[in-house]
Amino acid sequence: MEPSEKSKVCSEKGLLAKIKLYLSKKPLPSPTDRKKFDHDFATSTSFHGVHNIAQNQNKVRKVIWLAVVLGSVSLLVWQIYSRLVNYFTWPTTTSIEVQYVEKIDFPAVTFCNLNRFQTDAVAKFGIIFFLWDIVSKVLHLQETRVNFTDSDEAIDFAVSHQNFSITEFVKNNGFYLNNSTLLDCDFFGMPCSPKDFKHVFTEYGNCFTFNHGENIQGKNKVSVSGRGLNLLFNVKQEEFTDKPSLGFADAGIIFVIHSPKKEPQFDGLGLSSPVGMHARVTIRQLKTVHQEYPWGECNPDIKLQNFHSYSTYGCLKECKAQHIKKQCGCLPFLLPGNGTECDLQKYYSCVSPIIDYIELKGLCTMGTYNSSCPVSCEETEYPATISYSTFPSQNGLRFLSKKLNQSQEYIGENLVNIEINYSDLNYKITQQQKAVSVPELLADLGGQLGLFCGASMITIIEIIEYAFTNFYWICIFLLLKIPEMIQCAPPTQNHPGKKNRIEMC
Repeated sequence: MEPSEKSKVCSEKGLLAKIKLYLSKKPLPSPTDRKKFDHDFATSTSFHGVHNIAQNQNKVRKVIWLAVVLGSVSLLVWQIYSRLVNYFTWPTTTSIEVQYVEKIDFPAVTFCNLNRFQTDAVAKFGIIFFLWDIVSKVLHLQETRVNFTDSDEAIDFAVSHQNFSITEFVKNNGFYLNNSTLLDCDFFGMPCSPKDFKHVFTEYGNCFTFNHGENIQGKNKVSVSGRGLNLLFNVKQEEFTDKPSLGFADAGIIFVIHSPKKEPQFDGLGLSSPVGMHARVTIRQLKTVHQEYPWGECNPDIKLQNFHSYSTYGCLKECKAQHIKKQCGCLPFLLPGNGTECDLQKYYSCVSPIIDYIELKGLCTMGTYNSSCPVSCEETEYPATISYSTFPSQNGLRFLSKKLNQSQEYIGENLVNIEINYSDLNYKITQQQKAVSVPELLADLGGQLGLFCGASMITIIEIIEYAFTNFYWICIFLLLKIPEMIQCAPPTQNHPGKKNRIEMC
């Protein structure tokens, strides 16, 4: 045995010897004293009903009170059990509250042209539609419209144009925002310009966000309902085009209203305004607060590397980016992160199959706490009501035709007017709350104790003291008195071997 182990054993033996020495000095109470102690506890405890059992001389009344106490204790145990079971199901309630304010934050709005590419560029690179369909697959699962002729042509194009950057092509040959495409911009009575918009890439190519979180306009607030953002776009149908066979047969502006802290998500959430229309959009602010696990499904500890605030959409993009970067050694430009941009050959040979594999195996899931991307603990949404009217009127048509030096037909086929306002200066908070908190649970359990047994925290301490005293006496009896009784017992004559063993001990 090593010295350290020996010292440890000796210290343990020394401690045990000290305990035994201490207990040996404490006399074991007599049966009469123990009986008196039990009687005194029964008559003085604040646990209701017990003193009636101890003090009553009538046996029938003793039995009745014993049944009452046992019945109350049984009901108490059942009630405590049901309360604990209910608490550990993690129940929640939902509260809805409307807050009225003097000023309210204006959301971010991202605008895109439904015709994504310039006509001249498409004439030179007609395969761009098919290539973009492949590239934008990383944002959302979609069934690529396979055309074997286009597929073979795209593969040949990728081989022969290895230095071709689809990022630069879309940025330079997609929709642009300047004074010729944004004819008028007004925010709450103040003029705005294309400089107040931030360029972003989406599945619609070049898009532009007003009041983005990184933009100085991100601090804009509205103090009067019915007024907000008013825009007049020129979509220039003769300059921008798209491919109807891919589902892009409309002409106009598509836009999405979102929090300035989050990325725009068009997949199924975009609003559109066709040419020759005035779209009046009325919005309200809706805040949703989810409880963390296990009461809810959110996880407040998850932080995104490339976004300031957490969102399910941003988390899914980061999740896909991590898997693609690990397997392909590059990053699609539509996904966040730092890394080498994937070329077209990588999209065909690696990125597209990996995206299918991620969806098939469920590597990037959303919704529940155990998924890759659980719901946000706090979300801000902007439910919208949209109405349309013909734009412009006959007088307005003549006015704009003269002002822009364009024909009336051109005005009707290219101009889109979009107006976004708050309906009221308030916001609605939908909050998920714990149905039973720890203080409420303790109060409920205390109420059950008081109702059925008249007990309180002091009563529990009395019972603990009583149990500890009896346990203390049992320890004295087991550690000291029983060994003394064994040593004092005379050995039998018929078992000399046992006598030797006792003497050896």
